[in-house]
Amino acid sequence: MPLTRDFKETVRARIERDDAFRAALLEEAVECLLAGEVETGKAILRDYINATIGFRKLGELTAKPSKSLMRMLGPHGNPQARNLFEIIGRLQEREGLHLKVQAFR
Repeated sequence: MPLTRDFKETVRARIERDDAFRAALLEEAVECLLAGEVETGKAILRDYINATIGFRKLGELTAKPSKSLMRMLGPHGNPQARNLFEIIGRLQEREGLHLKVQAFR
């Protein structure tokens, strides 16, 4: 059975209308990065940015070219920790969130 709507379009629509989903998506991206699932974390961040702020606006907030940000979070990108944490920090500010790391055994 073919899908009637593109998956990314469906996710984007939900991000636009559901604040809790949007926050959970950002949280999931960070959790993936912390767990060492870097490619998955970058992909989720890319989708989140595309569906919310956009790379152009993020570039303005970080004083980095939007193309550089896209490359950093692309499949072959290897962002420096400084850049990655700045991106996450700006996204948290814009979302009005404060993500917190909690240790578990």
